[in-house]
Amino acid sequence: MNTKQAYNIWAAQYDTNDNKTRDLEGLALRISLASIPFNKVLEIGCGTGKNTEWLIGRAALITAVDLSDQMLARAKDKITSNRVQFKQADITSRWNFRDGLYDLVTFSLVLEHIDNLDYVFNEVAKSLNPGGYVYIGELHPFKQYSGTKARFDTAEGNQQVVDCFNHNVSDFIHAGKKHGLSLVELDEYFDDNNRSDIPRILTILLRKK
Repeated sequence: MNTKQAYNIWAAQYDTNDNKTRDLEGLALRISLASIPFNKVLEIGCGTGKNTEWLIGRAALITAVDLSDQMLARAKDKITSNRVQFKQADITSRWNFRDGLYDLVTFSLVLEHIDNLDYVFNEVAKSLNPGGYVYIGELHPFKQYSGTKARFDTAEGNQQVVDCFNHNVSDFIHAGKKHGLSLVELDEYFDDNNRSDIPRILTILLRKK
């Protein structure tokens, strides 16, 4: 199922479904950004606002972007701060949703749905202030190799699988480097912190030179 259609259907139960990937990525974002200074944020893949609520506690302004209008509708119901601007957009097309330059760009469970990383990272680099950061939180490629994909059960009990693309860890690093983004930190997060198992979440922190 294509990404927009899937998340529009998923939106009604996204916050209430059992979802280890959603929950662990939310924790990973908070840990990864705990000591990173930022004032203005471009949040790509804001969804229902699960991370927006935390980011707005640290930022003066957030541009929160999502492909799904139904996910955005739920985020808007949840977050009423005038410091958050919600915008519906496809990041594989022209980035006309920007509001100047940002200190931080975040991607939460987004890039697995994007085939062409090069275009996205080029736009990211153009969106950042010098010294600005990029946070990437993704379903770990190891999970993808084992067959795990974004999927959900509809209200009728039918399982839907969202269109996904496999990216190796090095693909993210090389795409960033090509556009002047250097690696600051890379980490992995495991279910129940069991490091003998396959990691569920990959996080990458990049910085613009």
